[in-house]
Parts: sequence; structure tokens; C-alpha cells
Amino acid sequence: MVSDFVVGAMRLLVLAAGLSLAACKPSPEGGDAGGGAARWAEADRLLNAALADPKSWATYNGTYMEQRYSRLDAINRGNVAGLKLAWSYDFDNARGQEATPLFVDGRLYVTSAWSKVAALDAATGKPLWTFDPKVPKEKGFSGCCDAVNRGVAYYDGKVFVGTIDGRLIALDAATGAQVWSVQTTDPAQPYTITGAPRAFRGKVLIGNGGAEFGVRGYVTAYDAGTGAKVWRFYTVPRNPALGPDGEISDEPLKQAAGSWFGKFWVANAGGTVWDSMVYDPELNQLYLGTGNGSPWNHKIRSEGKGDNLFLSSIVALDPDTGKYKWHYQVNPGESWDFTATQQIVLADLKIDGKPRKVLMQAPKNGFFYVVDRTSGKLISAKNYGPVTWATGIDLKTGRPIENPEARYATKPFLNIPGGGGAHNWMPMSYSPQTGLVYIPAQILAQGYANDPAFQVRPGTTNLGVDTRPTGLPAGGPQLAAIGKMMTGTLVAWDPVKQTTAWSVPRGKSWNGGVLSTAGGLVFQGTHDGQFLAYDALTGKELWQFPTQAGVMAGPMSFELNGKQYVAVLAGFGGAGIALPSFDGPHPQPNGRVLVFALDGKASLPAFASQVAPLAIVQGNWSAATISQGEALYAANCTRCHAAGGLASGVTPDLRRSGVLGDADSWRQIVIGGALKDSGMIGFDKYFDAAGAEAIRGYVATRARQAKEAGGS
Repeated sequence: MVSDFVVGAMRLLVLAAGLSLAACKPSPEGGDAGGGAARWAEADRLLNAALADPKSWATYNGTYMEQRYSRLDAINRGNVAGLKLAWSYDFDNARGQEATPLFVDGRLYVTSAWSKVAALDAATGKPLWTFDPKVPKEKGFSGCCDAVNRGVAYYDGKVFVGTIDGRLIALDAATGAQVWSVQTTDPAQPYTITGAPRAFRGKVLIGNGGAEFGVRGYVTAYDAGTGAKVWRFYTVPRNPALGPDGEISDEPLKQAAGSWFGKFWVANAGGTVWDSMVYDPELNQLYLGTGNGSPWNHKIRSEGKGDNLFLSSIVALDPDTGKYKWHYQVNPGESWDFTATQQIVLADLKIDGKPRKVLMQAPKNGFFYVVDRTSGKLISAKNYGPVTWATGIDLKTGRPIENPEARYATKPFLNIPGGGGAHNWMPMSYSPQTGLVYIPAQILAQGYANDPAFQVRPGTTNLGVDTRPTGLPAGGPQLAAIGKMMTGTLVAWDPVKQTTAWSVPRGKSWNGGVLSTAGGLVFQGTHDGQFLAYDALTGKELWQFPTQAGVMAGPMSFELNGKQYVAVLAGFGGAGIALPSFDGPHPQPNGRVLVFALDGKASLPAFASQVAPLAIVQGNWSAATISQGEALYAANCTRCHAAGGLASGVTPDLRRSGVLGDADSWRQIVIGGALKDSGMIGFDKYFDAAGAEAIRGYVATRARQAKEAGGS
């Protein structure tokens, strides 16, 4: 932290240099015109003060350590049973809600689906201002996982939000007025932004998503005052015929190019940084978690050869310049959508009797990694849940010991975990009090089979994988078997011993993020609409609250006027909309902010879920047509309407669609884009009217099968 004396001295130096500096362009250090180092030193001082204050929650994961641990203890093991709802605030949509609110100066700053922002009075929930970036709804098609947003960054009196159509917008924190906006992506490509920006040292950092759709990953640092680009780092090489990018990543990518083969650039290779970006002020390093390849299938993407740097990696950069420092690759030659974008937590641990500065990650692949953050050297790695793709991690090389069959080169493979991961984006928490990491873990199996007929389809998913269960029909017993394996578990993990301290199974997978507190508590929301508190040492359930909607978001805690509060967003969706719901759809109320206190007196209004009946349609589709429809559905519809047509209710269950019996209306929607303003684009670029009719036949068959099985 910079002292007041130093800040004052720097201000005098700036004044002595002359106010004419105000006309200068932004400096590469992130200082803007006229403010220079002094302004950003003051902004950093104020932000650091907020981050050091246990009453505040001024960045997405609480502090720069990203531990999701609150030092507040007024709510504790002894009294949490008396926790009550203090207030709630309803959003205007029922899509997935993934944000964690920030608490700064008596206000909560929070985002909702479609990249909307609200500032709320933290004591009452009264809206102080709202901001709608007016994202075109058809842009939702470019999102792999709903129209979600995970939150804002706060810096220098501004709130920063990334939008699903690729903008980074700075808002005045007091009024919500737009200060500046920059398009961070090529609008012609299927990039999206769903993650929370990070702000530090006069800069705002943002990544993007879209690897499955055929984009090339990168992160960009912008000047917090002006929005001018400071530096950009690409995570994978591009077509060598195009030459270097002219960015700070050129030199490391020159070395990385030797780990790629074939025409990998045709689908732009992926490697997006869509969630984890961590600034380490102690070492002045920046850590990026990079994503999967495009296409998924390594055999197609890179002729089955090479590590494909920097996919599925933790990459360390200089935060001021973006210069490469080191990397650790979690999955060389990644082939399963095993991203390393999951939360990176910084901590100081005593390992083998010696203090170590480490980073910790529980990525999708099911192993928990402890890495020396000064050097990038792997310290330890053990699986925190069941895995079938590998038997362990070789600590000498840092590489996984793979099951050869897992690469599905010659026959299908049922993998645990699947692309949904043993842990996805839902944030975990590290408690320095207990020394445990609390992981929202899950078992999600998935079948992988090579797709010999794969062709790149610009603008939509490019997997190179037949993801139907082991390549067999989605309507068969394989889907039901996989459904029975879908479970969620809160795992308390000892990162030093690399063992489970305790675990609590919690029904369905895709449960919410985690908060641990100095009150000896762990908070987590669930897929089935509960918000719970557990004893951090034993896992004993101490309190629960019915939220009416599934909870995915990570909770947070703050103190205002001497009172501790706990807050979380309710609203199911995200990638969870692709998970089949075997017990039928569960429509939910609009998303909400829920805020709790020991003296809370609020309650939620009653909500009755209404489900349309199965649409039983008579048709003369042949078995070949239905099979074609199944394949087209799997390739184009699953990520929004769920495997096998078993939608959760966030997006429509097509087996219950009112237009399923009308071929013309179905065609106008599916091909013509009649509902594009609601997020349902027309698919005329990807298949024709006959293909739409084949999908209708498949969905109608699934509806009839559900009816025959006793559904309604």
C-alpha cells in the first residue's frame, strides 16, 4: 500500500511538471492524462484499503488473494440458526444469475443476465440506479452457457462491466452514467464476455469466451480512466502465414507454435480466458486460467500431436506490461473441454515444514493442484473426485498419467468427469482459519466419440466430438444411466495433505459457489433451491433457507452500521441449462438478490411453478429422419434445451412447445428466426427446412416416449 506521504509527494511532482501533461496520451503504465502515477497510486491506496477492510467486499472474490473468505464473525456457529431474510431485490428476467455483488461505501453493485447492472442500497435493497447495455438478444446464441454475467469490478469511483456482446463499459459508481465504452472483441466473430473484470494499478483487465465457437483467446488491459488499450496477450498462435500480432504475446507464442500441428488455425484454436484472472500484489504477477481448444478433439485440432500451448494452462504475466513469465499446463493436448479457467486462489501454506507461496486450483479435470506461484513449479496434485481419464499426475514432469482409451481415437469413451467438469466456474473458498478449501464439486459423466465427418461451422459449436452418450442414441438407457451418476458434493479439501477432510453430498450437480467465514461457517446454494450454512470444521448442516430458484452464484458477506449481512443471487441457468432434468422442467421466478441478517424480517412472495403439458403430435417421420433429427438436435439444440430434450425450464422444454404440432410455425422459428429478439436465432446457416422438420420429428418422438413412461 502506498502511504499518504508518498502519494502527496507524487502529487507535488506532477504539479511541478506542469498541468500541460493533461494533453498527453495514456501511459503504458496505466496512468491516464494528467493523473499519472499519483492518481493511480491514490486509486490503488483507496482500493487496497477497501480490500483490507473485512467490512467490505470490493472485488469479485473478496480480495486480491481471491480466497472468498470473510473475516467477519458476528454470524457464527452459535447463532446462524437465527439467520433471516433482511431484504430481496428482483431482476427483470429468469435466466441464469451468476454474479457476486460488490460492497463499497454502503452500496451493493451487482449484475444480472444480459449484462445489466444495478446499484442497491445495501441496508434496504432500494435501487439507486440501473444500467442496461441493451445487448442484442440474438447475441445469446454465441454464449455456450446462457446470457449470464458474473459481476463488476470497482476502481477509482467507477464500476466496470463486460457485456455479452464484447464491450467493456465504465460507469460512474455514484450515478450509473456511462463514462466510456470500448469494443474489446471483433463483433463479426462469436466472442462473448460473461466474466467479471479485474482492476489494479490503473488498469482494468478483461478476457472473453467462445472457444467452442471458433475464436482465439486473449486478455486485454485497458486504462481505467480512459479505456485506452495498454496491452494484449493472445493465448494461442495464429496462422503463421499472417505473421506476428504485434502484441506482447508474440515472443512466447513463437515458442508455443512448435507445440501445434496441422491447420490448427482454421477454427482459431480457442484458449479463451473467460473467468479466472488473478492479480498478485505481493509478487506483482498476474495469473490467467486458459480454456479448451477449438475444436475440442485434439485429433482433429492438431493431428493428435503436440501439447498445444497455452490451452488449459495457468499463465503468469507481468501485470504492467503483459510480458510472459511462466506457465503450467494442466492438460497437454487437451481433448475433453477440460478448461483451467476455474478460480485460482492465492495463499501462503506450510508444506514439508517450509512456508510456500502457492496458488491453488481445482479445474474441470478432477485434480486439485498446488503450484509454487513464484516459479510455476507443481508442488502436488490429487484427484478430489472420481476420474476415469487418468490415474494420477506425475510430479516429476507435471503431466497427467492418462488412460489411453480416454482420447477416444478408435472407440467411444465414457469419461468422468465430462465437459461440465468435476468443478466448473462456481467459486470455491479457502479458509485460513481451518486451512481447508471448500469445493462445489460434482460428478458429470459424458460420452466422447470421434466425429469423422466433422467440418468447421463458423459461428456455432465446433467440437469434433459426438457427445451423445458413448456415441449411442440419446433416447436409450445410456442417457438415464448417466443421469443417475449426476451428483453434487461440497468437498472440504486439505490442500497440504491433499485429502478430503469431509464432504456433504447434495443431490443434483451444478450446486452454487461457496463462502467461508471467520464465524466458522461455510455458505452454499444448491441446484434444487436451498441456501445453506455448514460448520466449516465438520460439515454439519446448521441452517437452510428455501430460495424458490436454483442457486449457482457465489455468496459474499459485508458489514454495514455494525451489522453483518450475507448475500447471494438466486436464479438457475448458465451451462446448467444443457443438463438433462430427469424429473421434468422446473420453471422458476425471476432472479433475485437475497440478503440475510440475524434480525431479518422479510419473506419471499409465494411462487407456484406451472408446467405446460407434453405436446403429443402425430407424424409420419421415418426412423432415418428421427435419427437425423437426433444428430441435429445434439449438435445445435442441446446447449440451450438440454440433452434428449429434457430441459430444466429456464429455456423452453421443446417437448411441450405449443408449436410442435405446427410444421410451418416450427419452421418459421427454427429456420426463419421469428423469435430472434428473444434469443432464439434462425438456423438457416446450419441446416435447411428438412433438417428443422427432422428435429421436430425427434422432439415429438421424445415427447411421446415421455408420455408412455408416465409423464404428463
